[in-house]
Amino acid sequence: MLRDRRLIPLSRQHQHALALCVLTRRGLPSGEIAGLAGKIVQTFEIELANHFELEEQVLFPICPPLALIAELIQEHRRLENLVAGLRTEPSAELLEEFCALLTAHVRKEERDLFEQVQNILPAGAFDRAGEEIERRAVLACFSYSEKPPSIT
Repeated sequence: MLRDRRLIPLSRQHQHALALCVLTRRGLPSGEIAGLAGKIVQTFEIELANHFELEEQVLFPICPPLALIAELIQEHRRLENLVAGLRTEPSAELLEEFCALLTAHVRKEERDLFEQVQNILPAGAFDRAGEEIERRAVLACFSYSEKPPSIT
């Protein structure tokens, strides 16, 4: 199903999150753990924290009770904890755990939550939420270096 225009800013943030994970995983063999962790922390502070806030303050409150929402909020807290760990003690294991959870989380939101939301939300509430999401969404694009990591 095509993504509803009211969810597009969140879907764009999802695309950026997936790209962050791909670039991080490609960079792991370089051994630049601190640099990769720094990019995740930076992206979290600029875009992902905004994303979680938009979902928790704007989108989730207008949704009917869905068990999936509680699960997604728990994953937000887990991702925040992983970022805290990457700030203080970055490791390849933490980077991989963060990327695995974020990738699964994004797919769950896109494939499950957003599909349900598009079909069940009342138009008026969805329109107001979409306007608020559009107004508040932060979109950022980061590169890892002047030269992209090689694909092996």
